[in-house]
Amino acid sequence: MKQFKLNYLLITLAFVSLLASCKKDKDPEFRLPTQGVYVLSQGNFNQNNSTLSYYDYRDKTTNPDIYQSSNGVKLGDTGNDVGIYGSKMYIVVNNSNRVTIADAKTAKLNKQITIAQPRFVVFYDKNAFVTSYNGTVSVIDTASLTITKTITVGRNPEQMAISNGKLYVANSGGLDFSYNFDKTVSVIDLTTLAETKKITVTDNPVSLAADSYNNIYVLSMGNYGGDATHPPIDPGMTVINAQTDVVRSKPAVSLGYSVPILAQGDFVYFPTADNKIAMFNAKTQTMERANFITDATTVTTPFALAFDKLTNQIFIADAKDYSSNGSLYVYDVTGKMAYSVTTGIIPGKIAFINK
Repeated sequence: MKQFKLNYLLITLAFVSLLASCKKDKDPEFRLPTQGVYVLSQGNFNQNNSTLSYYDYRDKTTNPDIYQSSNGVKLGDTGNDVGIYGSKMYIVVNNSNRVTIADAKTAKLNKQITIAQPRFVVFYDKNAFVTSYNGTVSVIDTASLTITKTITVGRNPEQMAISNGKLYVANSGGLDFSYNFDKTVSVIDLTTLAETKKITVTDNPVSLAADSYNNIYVLSMGNYGGDATHPPIDPGMTVINAQTDVVRSKPAVSLGYSVPILAQGDFVYFPTADNKIAMFNAKTQTMERANFITDATTVTTPFALAFDKLTNQIFIADAKDYSSNGSLYVYDVTGKMAYSVTTGIIPGKIAFINK
């Protein structure tokens, strides 16, 4: 009888505990951390209409411009990149000549740093690195939010990638309209913060990604078909060995003039000339398949790629016609679309956040 009463008491306590836990789950105070995605849309040049939208995974709602709603002012002109490091979000606003630093959870403004025509940002060991069209990389201390060093690289640097303690910088020369494009990737030692060498690649390199096999992938835009006195140079890919800093190969790929790139797991993703999303096998260094997307959906103008490790989904931003609102398409790893979200004009960068 005593054993029966003890078992009954234990069952009752367990039931009460279960009810209490269910009550806690319904209470907002006990919600799990919310994750969502920021999408930075460039807007149109000289129109001051860049936007930072936020899509909430839990509520399935979109704030079309969380920066403006949090600060009461517009973000600026031609937002080019966004990255989250620690509790801060760094928004590179190219034609406004500044890097805007905001709270990563609320998008509330913290500080703005003036940099001439900034392009992209990456992070390493308490530093943010920002390329500028003036041929430099600015080093920002993420604690003091001040520029501590400026590193001279090539002409009109664009994207960067980090591997083996080195920062790789794509020097495009993209503002040289005489077809005299740059065709180098600068290598910066992240201990000394000094450029150690330049690696020659296909003309007009703009996009970089690092895989887990010590490779750097460089996508170059070529010379846009050339002219009567300049033979055409097609867009192309260069693979650099990040251990030796020697060009490993130049795989034959089909590229358009919109060249975001994503290295994730064993694969590298990038848009082709016909706006499909190609998959390149980083392990075997061969093409995996011509199109990652396996359902009937199409992307008009793929302009940004990202991977959310928490949801195991691939995000593709579609700039469409460059003048109306774009879209964010979300796919599972098999290439089937899960859902889509409306963005601002020319969605160009994607960043994920826990709240």
